[in-house]
Amino acid sequence: MRKLASRLSFFSAKPLLSFCYRTIPPSGSSRSSSTIQSLRRGRPFTTTLNDTKPLSLQPTMNLETYHNKEQIKVIERFFDLPLDYNDPSGEKIRVFARNLVPKNKAKTEEEEKDLPYLLYLQGGPGFEVGLMGSSGFAGEIHERGYQTLWLDPRGTGLSTPISADTLPSRLKSDQDIAEYLKHFRADSIVKDCESIRQILLGDKPKEEDKKWTIMGQSFGGFCAITYLSFHGQGLKEVFITGGLAPLDDNPDPNYEWTVRKVISRNKIYYSKYPQDIRRVRDIANYLEGNMVVLPSGGHLTVRRFQQLGIDFGMSGGIDRVHQTVLRATNDLELFGQFSYKALQNIEHSQSFDGNPIYAILHEPLYCQGKAPRWSADRIVQKNPQFSWAHVKKLSADEPIYFTGEMIFPQMFDDYANLRPLKGAAELLAHDSSWEPLYDLQQLAVNEVKVSAATYFEDMYVPFELSQETAAKIQNTEQYITNQLFHSGIREDPKDVMKHLFQLSRREFA
Repeated sequence: MRKLASRLSFFSAKPLLSFCYRTIPPSGSSRSSSTIQSLRRGRPFTTTLNDTKPLSLQPTMNLETYHNKEQIKVIERFFDLPLDYNDPSGEKIRVFARNLVPKNKAKTEEEEKDLPYLLYLQGGPGFEVGLMGSSGFAGEIHERGYQTLWLDPRGTGLSTPISADTLPSRLKSDQDIAEYLKHFRADSIVKDCESIRQILLGDKPKEEDKKWTIMGQSFGGFCAITYLSFHGQGLKEVFITGGLAPLDDNPDPNYEWTVRKVISRNKIYYSKYPQDIRRVRDIANYLEGNMVVLPSGGHLTVRRFQQLGIDFGMSGGIDRVHQTVLRATNDLELFGQFSYKALQNIEHSQSFDGNPIYAILHEPLYCQGKAPRWSADRIVQKNPQFSWAHVKKLSADEPIYFTGEMIFPQMFDDYANLRPLKGAAELLAHDSSWEPLYDLQQLAVNEVKVSAATYFEDMYVPFELSQETAAKIQNTEQYITNQLFHSGIREDPKDVMKHLFQLSRREFA
């Protein structure tokens, strides 16, 4: 029987929920670690990742270095790594990571070398990391004496980015594209991280100094759990924010909970803005009767307009959606159509055109030996309040619900940059040959400290499933709060980082 022991008392009365949990998972059998040989910086190396055959690589180590005005040294690092780690001598991709060194913690090159690394894994899937500095949560990390590495996961940013116009010319068919895209999930991202760790730290004389700390936000937390499952010997410590991934082998359990969360947020939205019931219905009626083309060439359909609800799970998201609805309604009343600015605002709030991995691999990121089969679409259809065809027949005071972080097959018609990938997406939706992402036996005996910030009202990573996951990963401690949303690390970095580093000390007295 697993047990949860309360760790930190409530900070204030009724509405505030913020506390820490110690999670004690059930016992499990141990598993031997993978053998990983050290890599040597700047020259060819061999390694064994996940007990596969040795691979030979030549990393790209051309470094561009500069300082920003916040006295952060920035080192731009590129690495040539295998597309497929089962074929290490085959096709390579370029992977980029931005290395930040706080100069107030290291005034000489020797001191820089001694600063421990913290690798940041971005949310998504399919999003790059912008240039960070000395403010926000990056500043909180730097103040604790880390140098940081901000990875553009493969397929994003400067790491061989994927879009319809950048796919290799050798990919001639939808099947070719689908097979290529299968190399851009968490399992491959983690192998990239391990290769980079060994390049940067493999020549350290002490074994402990060859390890690094990682932090995963949202999907980055999913990657961190994959890392713990198969390459935990390279980790000193793990921090996770809003990313205790469901450990199921398919996305259905996640979306069953997600739909409930999204319905709850819709009710809060319409309770706060009751006049938006009529406004959104008017907008849906207009979109149904008119072909509205967005600046990118995509189509603004009713279903695409409903996808604005993805913002409901972020701090201030409900208010932002209201402002969009108000602007669109005002345009219809004044001009009988949407203005360019209104369309531009809608388009800028939706990331799928510029980050297509977010759509293509969103459901497969949950899959282990199972096909996703358009999970969100199937589960959303169980609630007719999401269907305009249904709601428009009801009384005028019945709202149509916005959707959340969900992928639908129709998106590959509505988004201009997703259209060329529609065939590949359909193949991936029915592909069941996905490799394992997690090792539950290894997680049950995990010895690496895992400190997690978990959000009770999280609309993207359901709290209920997060608790199941926490109970399965030994040595996990949580800071749980209902005062922050999924974007808590950005909204209140001091609070989140303070509690994570408190947990890290493991002071239980």
